[in-house]
Amino acid sequence: MSILKRPVITEKANAQTEKGVYTFIVDKKANKIEIKKAVEKTYGVNVDAVRTIRYAGKAKTRYTQAKVLSGRTVAYKKAMVQLAEGEVIDFYADI
Repeated sequence: MSILKRPVITEKANAQTEKGVYTFIVDKKANKIEIKKAVEKTYGVNVDAVRTIRYAGKAKTRYTQAKVLSGRTVAYKKAMVQLAEGEVIDFYADI
């Protein structure tokens, strides 16, 4: 089971990186301790704090010519990780 799914790379999340806060989409069953260990192991940094947010899937309806399609978007969990002073993660190093 992979704890870290992917980093969130949005304008708002990138603005937080200046403060040492990095955002990740994580496994829904992962707790803060597991997230902290996964970030420290993967990126080799020291983590000060972890904040998590659970997003529920939204109901969506799409009207087509043939019929009405109803469903839900995917539910996910987001973790905001505060790194120790002076620590950085470079997501663009491998590109």
